[in-house]
Amino acid sequence: MSHKMSHENLLDRRTALTLLAGSMATATVAPWEAAGAEVAAANLPDDRRLGPLKNLTGYFPFDPPESLEEWKARAEKLRRRVLLAAGLWPPPEPKPVLATVWGPVQGEGYTVSRVYFQSSPGLWVTGSLYKPDGIEGKIPAILCPHGHWREGRFHAHSEEQFAKELEWGSEEDRPSGRYPLQSRCVTLCRMGCLVFHYDMLGYADSAPVEMIAHGTRRRAEMEQKDHWGLFSPQAELRLISSLGLQTFNSLRTMDWICSLPEVDTTRIGVTGASGGGTQTFMLTAIDDRVAAAFPAVMASTSMQGGCPCENACYLRIGAGNIDFTALAAPRPLGLSAANDWTVELESKGLPELKQLYHLYGAEEKVEGKHFDFEHNYNALSRAMMYAFFDKHFHLGHKENIESEYKPLTRSELTVWGPGHPKPACGAEAEVEAITTFNQARQQQIDALVPHDTKSLARYRQIVGGALQVMIGRSAPKHDSIEQLLLSSNQADRFNRESLLVSCSERGEEIPAVRWVPPHTKRFDPPTTLWITDTGKAAVEPAPGQPIRPVSDLLQRGGPVVAADLLYQGEFLPEGGTLNEARLVPHVRYSLGYSFGYNDPLFVQRVNDVLSLCAAFDRGAGVNLVGLGRIAGPVVAAAGAIVALGEQQLKVNRLAVFTSGFRFNQITKFNDPMMLPGAVRYGDVPFLLALNAPQQMWIGGEGNQLSEVVEKCYASARAKRPEVFIGSEKMAAAAVSRWMSR
Repeated sequence: MSHKMSHENLLDRRTALTLLAGSMATATVAPWEAAGAEVAAANLPDDRRLGPLKNLTGYFPFDPPESLEEWKARAEKLRRRVLLAAGLWPPPEPKPVLATVWGPVQGEGYTVSRVYFQSSPGLWVTGSLYKPDGIEGKIPAILCPHGHWREGRFHAHSEEQFAKELEWGSEEDRPSGRYPLQSRCVTLCRMGCLVFHYDMLGYADSAPVEMIAHGTRRRAEMEQKDHWGLFSPQAELRLISSLGLQTFNSLRTMDWICSLPEVDTTRIGVTGASGGGTQTFMLTAIDDRVAAAFPAVMASTSMQGGCPCENACYLRIGAGNIDFTALAAPRPLGLSAANDWTVELESKGLPELKQLYHLYGAEEKVEGKHFDFEHNYNALSRAMMYAFFDKHFHLGHKENIESEYKPLTRSELTVWGPGHPKPACGAEAEVEAITTFNQARQQQIDALVPHDTKSLARYRQIVGGALQVMIGRSAPKHDSIEQLLLSSNQADRFNRESLLVSCSERGEEIPAVRWVPPHTKRFDPPTTLWITDTGKAAVEPAPGQPIRPVSDLLQRGGPVVAADLLYQGEFLPEGGTLNEARLVPHVRYSLGYSFGYNDPLFVQRVNDVLSLCAAFDRGAGVNLVGLGRIAGPVVAAAGAIVALGEQQLKVNRLAVFTSGFRFNQITKFNDPMMLPGAVRYGDVPFLLALNAPQQMWIGGEGNQLSEVVEKCYASARAKRPEVFIGSEKMAAAAVSRWMSR
């Protein structure tokens, strides 16, 4: 498996375009041929983003921090990223769980009971509770999410697989080798722990979501505006995914375990392998109640998780599984690896984790080992895990060897039976459960709408914090931006300059044109950035002749800059308008494979606007104009990032015409305006609202402001935005007049 550094995968402009031509036929014009691409390449910006998209098989190194202060700031952002990607930002409050525990089966020194409860109305957690006999006082608890084993909690090795395990020496010829998942639970229980082995979505007794959660296919009937399920544009716009639902189930499971009177809440551990390993470090990353974690055969700088239940939008942009695993620090952390994507753990990942733990003075709390076997949670790696929990939970077992026991049958393990009927499953039950889940989350956001300065601060922390994760970065520093002057000429009453605005550290270029009135140097007024749906050509329909509203603005004041954002104007060699954004090809139908590793095009365009702000803010700030269904929301988002204050920029005036666009109108994954999570946090109005207290002009939104915009500006004690009710054709002239006041 290749582990080349990311910079080795960067392509020159010509190669990028050639690859792009083969993978992206997305403009209104026909896709260009590879031969013609070489000719057209010289006219394209030299932009890294034109190269191949990153995917789950990329390289995801963990860069250890130099200080605890640095790590704590980074860890806070990482946790927010995990929570947001899982659709759980703001974090759900712990709640009492009403679990049904019934049908105990007696084993030798322990009992196994059947458990089910609703994590949310219609969404069920199901599993087996292993409890030692004769409990005295408080004992540790271990949560066991099972991973992608055939039949999940009911798994037993097939005759063929068991024969291989015996031949390899990875298992012994006893029940513990045939039933590795049950064996883990039985042994931990005999060591003195309460163990809860619970189902992933679609496996064993899980309800109502079926195996669609893992092996996805397109379900057009589940993509309707008012009838949608997992892996639909509507679900992604609300950040609802199988990864998120499983993580939510794990949080509710933790709530329940903590409520049990026999559990020592200072000694709660989690362990799972493969997809269960993913769930182990996901839960540990966001829940401090986990005291020790042992994710097996999953934490790696290589492949990040092949199942849709391990991928979600935004999750691994600038981060990877070792980053998430590192969020366990300084709590005890154990890792096992095999001859799979984790094969290099001991040289890539583990050393960096040890450096982090060294900062805490806790090197002895992190360990990892590679086992020379296929992807597994076999007897050798289980033995390592038993010793790990024995050490850190002080269980007092010198040797942790699995012993004989009688495995339970499926009928003895299933939580459904007489008096305990299985709830409805399938598409309709899925829709009902997800709709209810979404409504509860929406109430969380609605409750944040501010009414005073204190609640405004909370709104900005939560909803603004969500936008900061979605956009992913602040504006670059001014001194990292270069302006390459391509041409300059005198036009009527102003100078016209053709520019390339570039940020070399990010490998990005933005073609721009700037008009400068002769008196600018003397008065040094702020630059106005004028952004449209189709780029700078819309502002200059004829060479050297800006549209009348821009010309009027130039006569009244300072410079005006128009630009081609990514995939506008000069980024499209044959012209036209981009109708489809690029996605990562994958055999499974999930947006998380694309936007879990790459910024959505909407985000890239917002970052272009932020780079332009950094380029042209010379201390006097800038004015921002965004006109159109694309430009309006993009500029509103960029203005909000500036207003949230992560960079030393200033927006004096902000004018936005949205053309009535709403993200909830999107029906395709590859819509260029797709912004996962936008509907969850309030659609276009939340982007406008986060601009408070900046001076703002709003058009295309009807004759009155939305409630959240009104309340944010009122709570900020700022001047109410000016509302424009004219047409889009009239908007440019109205903006020009407003900017000149």
